[in-house]
Amino acid sequence: MCGIVGYIGYRNATEVLIPGLKRLEYRGYDSAGIALLNGQLSVYKTAGKVADLEGLLGHYELEGTLGIAHTRWATHGEPTDANAHPHISKSGKLAIIHNGIIENYAVLKEELISRGYVFVSETDTEVLVHLIEDVKANEGCDLVEAVRIALGQVTGAYAIALISENDPDLLIAARKGSPLVLGIGEGEYFLASDAAPIVEYTRQVVYLNDYEIAIVSREHGYRIITVSNAEKTPYIQTLEVNLNALEKGGFPHFMLKEIFEQPRTIRDSMRGRLNMEQGSVLLGGIEEYTRKLLNAKRIIMIGCGTSWHAALVGEYLIEELARIPVEVEYASEFRYRNPLISEDDMVIAISQSGETADTLAAIELAKSKGATILGICNVVGSSIARATDAGSYTHAGPEIGVASTKAFTSQVTILTLMALMLAERKGTIAASRYYRLLHELNSVPEKIEKVLQSDALITEIATHFNHKRNALYLGRGINFPVALEGALKLKEISYIHAEGYPAAEMKHGPIALIDDEMPVLVIATRKGNYDKVISNIQEVKARKGKVIAVVSEGDETVCSMADYCIPVPETDEMLVPLIASVPLQLLAYHIAVLRGCNVDQPRNLAKSVTVE
Repeated sequence: MCGIVGYIGYRNATEVLIPGLKRLEYRGYDSAGIALLNGQLSVYKTAGKVADLEGLLGHYELEGTLGIAHTRWATHGEPTDANAHPHISKSGKLAIIHNGIIENYAVLKEELISRGYVFVSETDTEVLVHLIEDVKANEGCDLVEAVRIALGQVTGAYAIALISENDPDLLIAARKGSPLVLGIGEGEYFLASDAAPIVEYTRQVVYLNDYEIAIVSREHGYRIITVSNAEKTPYIQTLEVNLNALEKGGFPHFMLKEIFEQPRTIRDSMRGRLNMEQGSVLLGGIEEYTRKLLNAKRIIMIGCGTSWHAALVGEYLIEELARIPVEVEYASEFRYRNPLISEDDMVIAISQSGETADTLAAIELAKSKGATILGICNVVGSSIARATDAGSYTHAGPEIGVASTKAFTSQVTILTLMALMLAERKGTIAASRYYRLLHELNSVPEKIEKVLQSDALITEIATHFNHKRNALYLGRGINFPVALEGALKLKEISYIHAEGYPAAEMKHGPIALIDDEMPVLVIATRKGNYDKVISNIQEVKARKGKVIAVVSEGDETVCSMADYCIPVPETDEMLVPLIASVPLQLLAYHIAVLRGCNVDQPRNLAKSVTVE
């Protein structure tokens, strides 16, 4: 959601900023802009894509070694040229870009209007740049102090970058609740919402914490202070991101590449954690809290979207194997319902980006109640990784496609390892089943490779359903979350309305929707309540519904009833979600491509939701 790039150094800033914006396109946006300083401040912005901004810039001679650039995801005001970032101050001397929401912008705006300020956009960001200039003029202070004082007056979330015509060797940035990383090069500095635009130039970075301000000077280097004016000692980290991971690698879309990466990413999630020789599971990141997990009265899992679906799978795994009560909560609702939380509760926060605003807010609430918080996320150094007591990285590598694929299976892999570790230590699983599950889990990547060989079959099936307007997804038991996730993938990228249901619930309402135009996707592997699922399929066929079934290899019973079958290798019931989710990802992808949708950047969506 929104993207920030900044540069100060010796290069032509445009040649850093525009490619940087392209690396952030996956975050989701609807307008783009750039501000450059070369003697005077020049701002160029437009509704649309970075390509549209490039077209606009082609009409100008662009120079300058200091600049900021932005991709905006609309919150205040529609996607228009005027609402696009950067925004400039009344004097035209300051330019700002901003991710997040200033919650008290209306009060601040009213006060500024009373002082003679005129607004040309509908955004909360323009309020902030005017406020900074107003503070600077009234307090008679320098720009850094004006930024510090102004931020002390705002409520909400922000990541900002600011440049001034009167300070041509200065780049200022600050964050609260929205990610920002400072890249440190040789005689140059980079600023971005995440590491993607930076890794090409430097591996040395500083992740800003909440309420921190970075002051970057050509002459004096950089320093970090807080909004309360305390000097901070920066913690420099080394990026481990592979630049090749940020490219499509010959695939037409990032999403397809990431689907095909899943055999590797699941292996990476298990590496160093699953020891087949010793028959053991060790999650080093949470080892210190294992006893507390084993003794917990309950585990509360929180997440949004795909991460919530992964948590639902985790609920089945941990309750079935380790016999510990688990509750799964939408992070976006958790903080608003005054939940009952005690010091005996363990909270597991799940997020791909590690920056999800709702999940971060839920973490803070749970912390205030004394609960222990563990995190499962993908991005090293992310806000959730720093806010939790401990946790496990999924090691899935950068996920660029907005619709999550490899992050989901990596999250489920970590949750499976956790359930097995807890079950073995608690003694709630027979040794024979424990070792069989370890063996089966170790073989999942190989089985997914086999599923991916069905891509041509799934592409052909997609041609029969790309014109549909609705779809139902059905699954029983641990496969119900798979149905939810499959439906989410379809609606996210193809814009077809789809709903996931527990198969047994079909008779309690959704069956009214079934006719010869309704595709029904059923997870019907030969595990769990197989006979019951067959009954569900028969009920759908009796009403002329079109059935696409994900089946175990060699299953002729279901295939004789279904209109289309997608075979997957057999595995233990507890591990079916890891395998059955992959064909649903491929089906959604191919339907979206056939519909001409922007698969990697679906409309209205953002990869990292950093505002409520």
